Amino acid sequence: MDVKDHHLLRVLMFPWLAHGHIFPFLELAKELHKRNFYIYFCSTPINLSFINEHLNRNEFPSIQLVELHLPSLPNLPPSKHTTKSLPPHLMPTLKAVFDMAEQSFSQILTTLHPDVLIYDFLQPWASTIASLLNIPAIHFLTTGAFTAGYMYQLCKKNSPNAGLPILPIHLEEHEDEKAFQKLSSTSHGLSDKERFLQSIDQSMNLFLIKTFGEIEEKYINSLSLITGKTVIPVGPLVHEPPTDDKHTSSFINWLDKKDKSSTVLVSCGSESYLSREEIEEMAYGLELSEVNFIWVIRFPDQGEQISLSEVLPKEFMGRIGERGMVVEGWAPQVDILKHSSIGGFVSHCGWSSVMEGLKLGVPIIAMPMQLDQPLNAKLVVEMGVGLEVNRNSSGSRKFAREEVANVIREVIMGNEGENHVKQKATKISEKMREQGDEDIDDLVEMLLHLSGKIKA
Repeated sequence: MDVKDHHLLRVLMFPWLAHGHIFPFLELAKELHKRNFYIYFCSTPINLSFINEHLNRNEFPSIQLVELHLPSLPNLPPSKHTTKSLPPHLMPTLKAVFDMAEQSFSQILTTLHPDVLIYDFLQPWASTIASLLNIPAIHFLTTGAFTAGYMYQLCKKNSPNAGLPILPIHLEEHEDEKAFQKLSSTSHGLSDKERFLQSIDQSMNLFLIKTFGEIEEKYINSLSLITGKTVIPVGPLVHEPPTDDKHTSSFINWLDKKDKSSTVLVSCGSESYLSREEIEEMAYGLELSEVNFIWVIRFPDQGEQISLSEVLPKEFMGRIGERGMVVEGWAPQVDILKHSSIGGFVSHCGWSSVMEGLKLGVPIIAMPMQLDQPLNAKLVVEMGVGLEVNRNSSGSRKFAREEVANVIREVIMGNEGENHVKQKATKISEKMREQGDEDIDDLVEMLLHLSGKIKA
């Protein structure tokens, strides 16, 4: 008997090629693996090689990595079959070659014939193939429920407030336009807006979403109402890589010397980048705040080598001294956020980063940049777990060093007993811990019912 026959269910997971999508899918795969599911995890070789570095094969032997080979083009070789460090002008090309791999994916699905397919928002053709093979297909949204509902209505050309609870959340015109402009981008004859709608509409009678019921219950209910489908929250799915003592110890040793809640982590995620001007304003803002900080700076891979000394203000590190640590490229974000010295998280508000901050009880200083980030930032403020750094009202929408400093000080230096943002973040973190694995346990039962493994 095949070893896979001993498992409750065989699930093929198929995320979009961005790390912000891959890791939530991978965390969900790990949770299902713990419950005796066999997981096929499908992506391009370049993404799978990165996953191999973060996946303990001994701990998760029933997660099988499945390679999807995309066509190789002169300007898009296999090493660029990922969004990580991909120049923006090549993104439409990547989406196009992803679509061109439809037949290859069909062969994978035919050969493996899993009990269930869980797929992402840019490949509605995956659910079409699955339906032809009588394989239940379920969409997994890696955004929050508020953002998903807002974008769904935007795509349907309805008022963004229709069907959503009336709350003091309002997007500025430039933010609304930026979100819609992104969804209107087209590749291979299909806009992202159409892909998003089709992926939800073609999902069974339900779909999954990376959120936590305690914080988004009203939005989950609204999203279910406007899509006509059951919405299943699967929790925060925070990626916690194994601690690499060699690379982590320097950060922890530095933090150990700081007072409780006295330090901020500044990070804009793996695929958002500050401009040189924004780096300068951030540097002066951190200096003016007089708060301890760890600042992670990343540069896009565009062929030119940029050093920190080129972009930081002259003699900045000398003036900061032991109060700040600036690192390029990578830092153990979860390990840092867990530390008792951390009192705030200056974040671009990618949804995974928001979930990390909330789960670990760290208030968020929101500095959204693109995509769904302005929506997530508004939700953070509405929930009372963070404050947003306001940008100027001119067309440039720049943020100023004084505003950065003021918001950081308000979050970090407020009286502990009167710091409502800190109190709310701590309370939500406690609720997340109390909830535990209930969301995943409910999902497991639902998947077993859906596949016919157990009867209702």
